[in-house]
Amino acid sequence: MPPPNEPVMHEMITSGSMAAASSPSFFTQEEARATEAVASRGGVNIDHDHQDENEALAAMEEGWLRLCLIGVSTLLVLCFLKLLSGKSKPQKRLPPGPWTLPVIGSLHHVIGGLPHRRMMEMSRRHGPLMHLMIGEIPTVVVSSAEAAALVMKTNDLAFASRPCSVTQGIVGLDGAGLVFGTYGDRWRQMRKICVVELMGPKQARRMDGIKTKEVEQLLQSLAVGGGATVNMSSKLAAISVDVVTRAVFGGTFKQQDEYLHELNQILKLLRGFTLADLFPSSRLMRWLSNGERDMRRTSGCIQRIIASVIDGRKAARAANQGAAGDEDLLDVLLRLQEEDSLAFPLTPEIIGVVIFDIFAAATDATASVLDWAMSELSRNPKVMAKAQSEVREVLGQDRGVITTTDLTELYYMRMVIKEVLRLHPPGPLLVPRETRENCEIMGYHIPKGTNVHVNVFAISRDPKYWDNPEEFKPERFEKKNIEYYGTHFEFTPFGAGRRQCPGMLFGASTVEIVLANLLYHFNWMLPNGIVPESLDMSEKFGITASRKCNIELIATPYPQSKAISI
Repeated sequence: MPPPNEPVMHEMITSGSMAAASSPSFFTQEEARATEAVASRGGVNIDHDHQDENEALAAMEEGWLRLCLIGVSTLLVLCFLKLLSGKSKPQKRLPPGPWTLPVIGSLHHVIGGLPHRRMMEMSRRHGPLMHLMIGEIPTVVVSSAEAAALVMKTNDLAFASRPCSVTQGIVGLDGAGLVFGTYGDRWRQMRKICVVELMGPKQARRMDGIKTKEVEQLLQSLAVGGGATVNMSSKLAAISVDVVTRAVFGGTFKQQDEYLHELNQILKLLRGFTLADLFPSSRLMRWLSNGERDMRRTSGCIQRIIASVIDGRKAARAANQGAAGDEDLLDVLLRLQEEDSLAFPLTPEIIGVVIFDIFAAATDATASVLDWAMSELSRNPKVMAKAQSEVREVLGQDRGVITTTDLTELYYMRMVIKEVLRLHPPGPLLVPRETRENCEIMGYHIPKGTNVHVNVFAISRDPKYWDNPEEFKPERFEKKNIEYYGTHFEFTPFGAGRRQCPGMLFGASTVEIVLANLLYHFNWMLPNGIVPESLDMSEKFGITASRKCNIELIATPYPQSKAISI
């Protein structure tokens, strides 16, 4: 990025983003004002007399002299105070980091590639705690299991909040939601609603039925192809969306396509570097940025759609058209709203944010993990054969749709999923945290208000914790008995501590039931003579590190399957 031109620099100075750089121009402007003021005062008394002119010039010279003396004295006092403060209060040590540039800070080190990979490379030079300036935003990147444990366990409360950038503040109602919620009583209430009401045992049983029905439809759609090449990325994205839609709304709804389109637009805005987020103190940057305007428009559209759905559902509930024993997630939220027993009421806007959080967190992540699972299995035929053999031997022949209760003894398939999550965590950089107070980590000072990114991608590929970390080898989990529940910090694809993903078990169970059915009911091949070693495994830039290219496979029905009719 080229250095900003003079008008841009002037705007940043006046907006406060570069207060330190403004000192030289400050004295120049004050001197000019003083000159004009003195000249003006002198002008009032001039009557074309030469003596008055001399008096005015003398007064002007005296004004200049006073201004210079004040300036020099101020500088001397400031320097003296700085020396005193330097002796009594030594500057606290920040984590190391790469060299920075004026205005943009460390941004040039991050852009131009995949941020999680660029940060992984830099952390190998600068250490497990690395300090960056992303525009105006002080940022610390965590790249070791030990540092991650200090952030997400030992000092979890100090790191429990979320930063509220300009765009995140718009979509998350200034921290009132769940994913981007600011830590406090409101967020704790929202978390409890999510864990107890939305993801509790009653809803878990209901969602198992939803997954079974959606998987059955997926199997039938694959069987219709009769051995043709299938765009599996598209199929897996569709079932991920359909499961979440039925869980939240009970089925499809009129504005679903529009809602999903606007949802994707918001996710695109959130994954990029917008000027408004990088330079929040600069009015010029916010004016130049389309991101803030686009986010307001898109978020407004999302809220309008949800408000319409809520109105329709309220009318149906008033007419007793909803089945009391079969509440979807929207019904649960509306029931809690009607009970009016919460410390922080659930307004239609808050309900809209909660629904957005569920869709944003569940759809992309689930589809991405399934996509990578089929990619890694296709790239490693021996692993594919071993996983299929286990599923078919354990479950036997002539099986219909495999359900959640059938999964308990599929140990190798679970190891496959763990290995996929290790190499391809759905969020390679966990949703950033923000320090609520000053704290010390590994001897370094982390100031209050710092953004903290845990790079689980880097930790999951660190040879310190994993043998041959770039190799896809599910068998590593036979000897390494660790889980992704947030207690083993070398393996935290869903985070840990207070801000751990509350939908972790829902997402993991969806991946398990879909993958088990795909392995049992079909045999899989790469099309067009593609050899496994040449399969493109590139990632694309985003909040979720999805495949850059769709994966296409040939699905041949398993003869002993009773779940599909051809």
